[in-house]
Amino acid sequence: QVQLVESGGGLVQPGGSLRLSCEASRSIFSINRMGWYRQAPGKQRELVAFITSGGVTNYADSVKGRFTISRDNAKNTVYLQMNSLKPEDTAVYYCTAEGPLWRWPGYWGQGTQVTVSS
Repeated sequence: QVQLVESGGGLVQPGGSLRLSCEASRSIFSINRMGWYRQAPGKQRELVAFITSGGVTNYADSVKGRFTISRDNAKNTVYLQMNSLKPEDTAVYYCTAEGPLWRWPGYWGQGTQVTVSS
């Protein structure tokens, strides 16, 4: 089991930046894939990005070149740096971790709200 706690969400103007953090309740060294999903009002939850234990990353086309995912195993934390934010990035962002038997997503955080508006 692992609990995930997100932080760093908030209100930002278009073109601005935010960094989301996701702290795990135990070591993430042995967790291969960790990532971020988001869900906008009236829309399905979608994958934003993930990162493997080997540092391989994958991004949704809509965020490529603007968002960067990283992980710090020593701090049991995954980050999502979001730059050049757009109103369409407004959503609840959820941290995820791979579960037993490589189930993906396996664990979810409670989510953090990101609102991009002038």
